[in-house]
Amino acid sequence: MARADRTGKRKPREAFRTRTPDLGYYFIVTDARETEENYLYGLRDSLPRELRGRIVIKVSKAKTQELVKSCKEQAALEPQYGQPWIVFDRDRVMNFDEIIAQAQREGVHAGWSNPCIEIWFDAYFGKMHSYSDSVVCCRKFAEIYKQKTGQEYHKDNPQIYAILNRFGNEDRAIQIADNRLQGYLRDGVKNPSEMCPGSTVCKLVEEIRHKIHTWKEGKSL
Repeated sequence: MARADRTGKRKPREAFRTRTPDLGYYFIVTDARETEENYLYGLRDSLPRELRGRIVIKVSKAKTQELVKSCKEQAALEPQYGQPWIVFDRDRVMNFDEIIAQAQREGVHAGWSNPCIEIWFDAYFGKMHSYSDSVVCCRKFAEIYKQKTGQEYHKDNPQIYAILNRFGNEDRAIQIADNRLQGYLRDGVKNPSEMCPGSTVCKLVEEIRHKIHTWKEGKSL
């Protein structure tokens, strides 16, 4: 039986539902104009239409070592976006660990990939292979991508996120990437530059996906 409010009227059952956690607002800055940008736009566009405005994606013209500064400056112009992220690759970045440490100190989340974001894409197809550098990683991933999808891999493909989800498994990819990260920590490896293969882009995707799932459950009550 529903309880009465202060006026003596019965409250509808909906009044006692637990409030669904808000998605929040994400401000994501990357220094890549092709692959990362297209993947992130695909992630955003996969959200329910009424939530897509919660994610803003910017491509910074700043050098990689200035990504944290660029992210903070741009995010300050839109203070409603409370979760700032930078997304970038190890590739040939010399001060990779320092950039990630700076981000942590200054309240910016870092979605990094080592050696490149294709290693995160690799996980969608069931495994993160050990590739020596970004050139080898891209070439080998392209071979796997063609085997799995029947298509040639292009870094500027605007449908990359949808294709990875169609032919791969995002939940499994998150688990694979997270297991890699946890394994490094158990082995005493602390520097992201030494975590190859590895990626924390999974953390961003997992967090958004979890919130969307909770949001949908709340709507269906």
